[in-house]
Amino acid sequence: MKDTIIRTAKLEDAKEILDIYAYYVEHTAITFEYAVPSLARFQQRMKNIMQRYPYIVVERDGKIQGYAYAGPFKARDAYDWSCETTIYLAFSAQKCGLGRKLYEELEQRLYDMGILNLYACIGYPNADDEYLTKNSAQFHAHLGFKKAGTFHQCGYKFGHWYDMIWMEKMIGEHEKEQPNVKFYDLI
Repeated sequence: MKDTIIRTAKLEDAKEILDIYAYYVEHTAITFEYAVPSLARFQQRMKNIMQRYPYIVVERDGKIQGYAYAGPFKARDAYDWSCETTIYLAFSAQKCGLGRKLYEELEQRLYDMGILNLYACIGYPNADDEYLTKNSAQFHAHLGFKKAGTFHQCGYKFGHWYDMIWMEKMIGEHEKEQPNVKFYDLI
């Protein structure tokens, strides 16, 4: 039986996490990024996120199989109760339940902070192709996200135009006098 744990990411994990992300940059339109960022740039991205939001990894037998994190939805105080979520799994770790476990842990950590609204920005094809399918939208829908909007033909990669959809999930109560969010400070 394989030993699986979910834990807070460390900057020392950046190389392993970047290796997972690189596959998606180079072979898919799941991310609209064209070039794999340098390790230093990726570590800086992680550091920026970890100052306010959770950044977690799932390990199986000591090897990172995926990661998830949250970031600001918009950079204005009134949006503090909302965040954008991101998840990537190693290509070999898909369709075995790790994504659900990782997202459920992320959601719990965000709920504990006082976050109410989760948003996911997802590349979306008009028809599945070799670079992008509707799997990400289906995964999010399975976890309770609902489609909130579509931006048409806004991303161009590998000679194809792709839509981008926003999906949302409400995880907390919206009060008239809303308590402040407790942000992470992991560094």
